[in-house]
Amino acid sequence: MKSLPSQQAGPAERVFEPGAGELHAWHYGHREPVQMRWKDGHITAIERTQKEPSRNLWLAPPLVDLQINGYAGIDFQQDDLSLEALVQATRRLRVAGCGSWLLTLITDAWPRMMARLGHLRRLRSESAELQLAIAGWHIEGPFLSAKPGFCGAHDPARMLDPTTESIHELRHVTGNDPVLLTLAPERPGALDAIQQAVSLGLRVSLGHTDASHARLVEAVAAGATGFTHLGNGCPGELNRYDNVVWRVFETPGLIASVIPDKVHVSPALFRLIHRTLGAESVYYVTDAMAAAGAPPGRYRLGRLELDVGADLVVRMPGKPNFAGSALRPIDGVFRAADMLGSSWQEVWPRFSEAPARLMRLNVGLDVGSPADFCCLELSPDNQLQRLDTFIAGQTGSED
Repeated sequence: MKSLPSQQAGPAERVFEPGAGELHAWHYGHREPVQMRWKDGHITAIERTQKEPSRNLWLAPPLVDLQINGYAGIDFQQDDLSLEALVQATRRLRVAGCGSWLLTLITDAWPRMMARLGHLRRLRSESAELQLAIAGWHIEGPFLSAKPGFCGAHDPARMLDPTTESIHELRHVTGNDPVLLTLAPERPGALDAIQQAVSLGLRVSLGHTDASHARLVEAVAAGATGFTHLGNGCPGELNRYDNVVWRVFETPGLIASVIPDKVHVSPALFRLIHRTLGAESVYYVTDAMAAAGAPPGRYRLGRLELDVGADLVVRMPGKPNFAGSALRPIDGVFRAADMLGSSWQEVWPRFSEAPARLMRLNVGLDVGSPADFCCLELSPDNQLQRLDTFIAGQTGSED
């Protein structure tokens, strides 16, 4: 293992040794060269330098994905998920630039969802690696619209009205963990449930909903702050005069997640969402299921068996309906940049800092912070050639 060079030797490109390291790269934010050093899992220095890196190396915070239903062939909706499988999926997510994420559970019988959630928390408690990666939980259902199209791939027969008792149970099962709860605010009891959830420290996102504009405004007043995968969780054909997308556009106070795969939301609508809501009110998720980071084939999502073709689009067999995505987080960054006609550096915060702020998670490149970061190497024509993701100063990338 190489030793760290002295400061007189000039910036080192990439030097790693047990417990410490040094990186000379371009900073994704201000786009100037920096020299970053870390030791014992924390950043000890990050300084601008006049010397340009000899290679096209870039430094950025790790990606944060708030909606992961499964990954690398592994479905998180199964009752018997093993520790080994969860660790495998976590490592594959790190390879794709994702340092922390919310494990997402979708609609099922409520007691089964809570039992599954308890099992997953126990698995996480057995692994320091999982504790660093799984920042919390996203509960997407069963408090959603049962209307055709709006229910999406969720089973409408299992939809329920939220109650304060169910919110208390969710908080009890999750302890003090960050929790994102997606619900449809038009369901009876939803406004009281939102207030209860917020008072217990949960974050509430609206989604799979056909709520009126007035109801959306009431939900925001009750404490809802997000909207889940805008442009999805609704029928493929909407009333051009009045639909849930237009209503969200007219509802201040919501930060909307969008799936940047060029499939779930068309490039034109993707651009329109950014222009209408403002870039500061948009963040990205993959909504990944087991097919993400895996080859085409047939995969599970709870009770569903889904087909993933050569186009890597996840569909219900014999139907055009989407059901989650096969998008890798790092690919979402570059596809978003392409749709917006902007640089990857400009969109990166919407897949890192923005979702972290929504969930009150720590992410950034500051002295004293954990040495969590991505190191990207790009070709002269700005194509990604290599990606290394570091957590606590250790890389989980594959050569």
